[in-house]
Amino acid sequence: MFNQDVNILENPSMRGQMTKIEELKEKAKVGWASFISFEALTSTAAPKLVKFSGVRQGMKLLDVACGTGVVALTASRLGVEVEGIDLTPELIIRAIENSKIMGLKAKFIEGDAEFLPYKENEFDVVLSQYGHMFAPRPAVVVKELARVLKPGGILAFSTWPKELFMGKFFKLIESFSQPLPPGVASPVLWGDMAVIEERLKDHFNQIEFGRDTMFAPTMSPAHMLKLFEKNAGPLANLVKALADDPTKLKNLRNAVLELIENFFSDNFLRQDFLMTRCVKKT
Repeated sequence: MFNQDVNILENPSMRGQMTKIEELKEKAKVGWASFISFEALTSTAAPKLVKFSGVRQGMKLLDVACGTGVVALTASRLGVEVEGIDLTPELIIRAIENSKIMGLKAKFIEGDAEFLPYKENEFDVVLSQYGHMFAPRPAVVVKELARVLKPGGILAFSTWPKELFMGKFFKLIESFSQPLPPGVASPVLWGDMAVIEERLKDHFNQIEFGRDTMFAPTMSPAHMLKLFEKNAGPLANLVKALADDPTKLKNLRNAVLELIENFFSDNFLRQDFLMTRCVKKT
């Protein structure tokens, strides 16, 4: 059904795409390095995902694509043993710094969501807040998330509904970008519940959904555009790529600004998100 979920590692005819996939990951690593500026905002959503997951004291938790550690450290305050992994070293440095500031014990390492450096059946809970959705190959990352979870373990994550602001934001970026390589999926698809169910069904059951909202304070849509251009990885990379095409760059900025205006009110940008919770099959 979803041919973009092809596992290239298991398909010899597609191994030539690995270079392009690694290039995508390297761009992502660089592009997300300045995401620290969004830490205060994503911190407000972290307790909602932690609560939705049902994680409890004494459990062992992995935060995949952990960013600056907001989800892992929120869970750590509940008496949960936490680890986190992210592709971008600058974010890992910040996560370690945050754990020290909070006086919490946590382990954060640099690594790839498609190649998790953990044993099988190691964690009781795996969480990801707007992170795993950017892994190029959903089938690969889902298989890895399932592998490191214990049977009966909980997977929960937050993504962006495709019909609301952030889903439209990333879809707009894609429309101005080069086509994705074969076998690479759009992150926007992680905002579609039917797609999520299809991707999870081989490894997970008891799939349920929830919704919530973040409100990003900003003086104006123009201020938010500047913040996104500087700190939102995919847009930051695209703005750099279009530096030699001022007309297309202007059109991009106008389109993003118009989208922001549609979800802006009373000095807040509304960002609705989708939460998914499921259980690894035994």
